[in-house]
Parts: sequence; structure tokens; C-alpha cells
Amino acid sequence: MNKPTQRPFTMLPCLIPGIEAVQAQSRHRFGRHMHEQFGIGVVLQGGQKSLSGRGVVEAMAGDTITVNPGEIHDGTPISDAGRSWKMLYLEPALIAALRSDISEGKSEHAEFTLPVIADTRTSRQVQDLFACMTTPGNKINGVARMAAEEAMLLLFAKVMHVPAGMHTVLAIPQAIAHARTRIDDDPTAALTLHELAQESGLSRFQLVRAFARATGMTPHAYLLQRRLHHARRLIAGGTPLVQAAAHSGFADQSHMTRLFIRNFGLSPGIYASALT
Repeated sequence: MNKPTQRPFTMLPCLIPGIEAVQAQSRHRFGRHMHEQFGIGVVLQGGQKSLSGRGVVEAMAGDTITVNPGEIHDGTPISDAGRSWKMLYLEPALIAALRSDISEGKSEHAEFTLPVIADTRTSRQVQDLFACMTTPGNKINGVARMAAEEAMLLLFAKVMHVPAGMHTVLAIPQAIAHARTRIDDDPTAALTLHELAQESGLSRFQLVRAFARATGMTPHAYLLQRRLHHARRLIAGGTPLVQAAAHSGFADQSHMTRLFIRNFGLSPGIYASALT
């Protein structure tokens, strides 16, 4: 009798709204992409090399990995055997509320400053939080929710910081900031490269080169990322897949699906099912 095929990426129901839990075992090579949420997880087996906000880093089994919203990154397994990991993705509003508690109301802002944390205690904290968030039956258990909230507060007080001067270092040219904001404001618009360059006061080539240098992506790649995240929000809100594709600026559902899998490892259908 054949064993059921295990999906390389699985999304699990979470105890607290605003958090998504993904576990994976895969040789998938992620191209450059970004998330709108904060992400924190643990490599369980194998290893991964990835671009991060601090350059190229390597994470091995037992290491904690992090990513900030909008941070351009990728991911390649170090060996042909691939790697396995568990990740929690948390909405910025949830992190802001946690940071406000941690700082006693002084600040809602903080970021992960280390893309890889080689510390056994931190790894165990992350795995315990993941287990607490995804254990079946916890949704009706008030004690479990209290434990999860305590775990989040203690973990993020430890691993998140407000890096002095970081935003000055990461400042991008005004013309590129304008182009990025133009895409962010309406990623579904039928925007042309000529129009974007003209509004930014640059030639098309200047825009493509400077945008990629400042953000890690070309304008087209960045636009597709924003459309994917728009589609993800629509799907999470219950919009049918074909409508989510159309309302997010994709040519059709299959186009959205291909990019969704490439970016998140999950198909839009599996993502929608996991949220119901």
C-alpha cells in the first residue's frame, strides 16, 4: 500500500489571528521576494543560503531565521537533500502591539537585526511558540492562548531591537522612493515603465538600474510582488481565486497560481483551504 504523499509546504491553523504557520521540507529554490509580515522560524534539518538585509547568510539545523516586512530575500538549499523548517509569519499590527507592551508604551517600532541567530535557547523558544500556536484544540483553550501571548512577549523582547541609524543607512534616492510609492499606492494599475520613469524624472534604463540597486528588485519584479500580496489578502478575506487574480492585475488565475507557488511555496487553493 502506497503511503500518502507529503506536501513539501503545509500551512497550519493558528491559535491567534494575524499569525500564519508554515512547515516545509523541500529543495525549492526561492527567487528574490518579500513578505508583508514579520517572519521567524527554525531550520530543522539541512541548511540554507540566502540573501538578507545584512548580505548573504547561511543557516544550519538548529538556527533561528528571521525576516522583516518588505525585506528582499531568497533561499537556496546548501545541499541536494534540501532542508526543512518551521516559520511563523506575524502581521505588523500584532508586532506593534507586542512592542508597545514590551517598551511600556514608548515605541511600537522594532525590527529583527539578525537574519540568522545561532542560539539553542532562542531556537527552542521559537519551536515552543510554533507548537503552542498550532496544537489542535488550542483555539478553545484560554490557558493555551495566555501561554502563547507570554511566549511571544518573551521571545520578541529578546530578538527584536530598534537599530540606531539603520534607516539612514537604508535610505533610498528620492526618485526611486517616488517610483516605489507609486507602485505601492496602486499595484493593480496598468502602469508602464515609461510612465513610471517619466514621473520619477529618469530614463527607463536609469530607473531599472537604480531601482534594482536600491531595492534588490527591478520595478517589474517589485510590482509583481505587490500584486501577489494584494491577492493573498483578498484570498484570506474569502475572495474566490479567479476574482482575486483579476482584481490583483494578473492575466488569469493560472498566472497568479504560478507566481504564488514560486513565492510562497503554497498554491492559492491550499492557502485558502488552510484559512477556513
